[in-house]
Parts: sequence; structure tokens; C-alpha cells
Amino acid sequence: MPTYEYECSQCRHRFERRQRFDDEPISQCPLCSGKSRRVLHSVPVFFKGSGFYSTDHGRGRLGNPERERESEEKELAAKGPAAKGPAAGGPAADGPAAGGSAEKDTASQPE
Repeated sequence: MPTYEYECSQCRHRFERRQRFDDEPISQCPLCSGKSRRVLHSVPVFFKGSGFYSTDHGRGRLGNPERERESEEKELAAKGPAAKGPAAGGPAADGPAAGGSAEKDTASQPE
């Protein structure tokens, strides 16, 4: 059974009563026998699901930096070695590992 709060319009006394949904509201104050009315309160709202927290959007601004770094590393790993660039020995690298020779590298650089 729900608990309802009432307020007297004459003496401003507030009181609670447990009533069934189909019971009539209490119309008289138990102290002064004045007219009473049911007090309505706001109900709590719970947002469930994605999109309601600061971490769901704006990851660059408010997100977890470690988690962002991990997700970027996973994306790079999924793309393969070509995405890593010359520093990681990808196809853009020149030198012995890429099929070139060390002499070719030094000859192409200005002296």
C-alpha cells in the first residue's frame, strides 16, 4: 500500500496515511478538522542505457585517457603494420629491412 502525504489548508499540519489506490482521499485534518489536501511530490527518474553519462560522448574531453589509448592501439593493430608508419618498419621505411641498401640511404641524403 502506498503512503500519501496530506496538508491541512488551515493549520498547515502535514500528516501521512497508508491507503489503497482505490480509497478516497482524507478530507479533514486530524488536529483541527479543517480541509486537507493530498500533497504531490515529484517522482525520481532513472536513466538507463547508453548516452546518459559524460563518458558516453565527448571522449576526448571527459573520457578515460587510458581507455582511449587502448582503443587507438587496437584500431592501429587492426589496420596492420602499414598504419604504423616508418618508425615501426612499415612499407614506407627505406633501408635494408624494406628491400633497400644502406648505401642507397646515405647516397640519397645531401652532404
